[in-house]
Amino acid sequence: MTNSAATFGNVGEITAAAPTDLRGIARHLATYRQPSNARALFELVISAAPLAILWLLMWLSLHVHYAATLLLALPAAGFLLRLFLIQHDCGHGAFFKGRRANDWLGRCIGVLTLSPYNLWRRGHAEHHASTGNLDRRGIGDVDTLTVSEFEGLSSWRRLRYRLYRSPLVMFGLGPAWLFFLRYRLPLGHMREGWRPWASAMGTNCAIALVSTFLVMAVGLRAFLLIQLPITLFAASAGVWLFYIQHQFERTHWRRGKDWGFHEAALLGSSYYVLPRVLRWFTANIGMHHVHHLCSNIPFYRLSAALDARPELADINRLTIRESLRSIRLVLWDEGSCRLISFREAHLNSAVP
Repeated sequence: MTNSAATFGNVGEITAAAPTDLRGIARHLATYRQPSNARALFELVISAAPLAILWLLMWLSLHVHYAATLLLALPAAGFLLRLFLIQHDCGHGAFFKGRRANDWLGRCIGVLTLSPYNLWRRGHAEHHASTGNLDRRGIGDVDTLTVSEFEGLSSWRRLRYRLYRSPLVMFGLGPAWLFFLRYRLPLGHMREGWRPWASAMGTNCAIALVSTFLVMAVGLRAFLLIQLPITLFAASAGVWLFYIQHQFERTHWRRGKDWGFHEAALLGSSYYVLPRVLRWFTANIGMHHVHHLCSNIPFYRLSAALDARPELADINRLTIRESLRSIRLVLWDEGSCRLISFREAHLNSAVP
């Protein structure tokens, strides 16, 4: 087992250096990738059944006070988020043993999460293949410019990037646009043929059928008052998780021949240390560096995999408080190899 060393970053914090035998570590982690159908069914039931019960309770609470409905929407969103992460495991072929079972469950959950499974799976696979590669940005990730690229933009395009990277857009308007609009019409996939459209249109039809049934059961007003907050809360939480998994100060971006899959997987992904209850709702996705090193480990085996390689527990470790500081980090500084804020870029290079 390779021991990790400690180095000092520019901000004065001690961070762990990467182990040298990353391929060996990845091979060891791969021994944890065997799914268990029984465990998978159990995880599915304890995620889906509480969501259904909470949905019913929210409907009943509408006759009491809408504040109670919104309060119940928070745990309901947590269970919907957990279902999305089960869908995520299905996309990696990691939830059930059989590919067909993974794919059909992923498609069914995609109706609840408003995420066309085949379309999402393809984009996410490209994300894993290109994480940390400056020459292959924009594929299933958060758009990130380098300082020099930002300097070269017109004033209007700089404003657009500032708005895009603002918390209101990134975690508020952005998730709503992504799940309610962008996933409904995959206009950015025109060159990929009919498959992305078949995935999106099939999901749209299923969403329409399920929504029609629920509207007929409880009424349009009640349906919207219940489902909208659940979806919006879950979408914002999901985007935040995806954001913090790769958007932190000492993340890893390289160009061309300097990029390597294993280095980018480990050093470009965070270990988000969450309280036990949040770790459960987020299906251990905070152990994202382990996930990127071996993406087909089922989420219910990620803890055991990390325990088996304790040197990884100090790599890119982020607490909730530390993660909040990452919101202001928006530009990649190729000189210092870290994400920096607009203010720091302005001070360093006179960006207006």
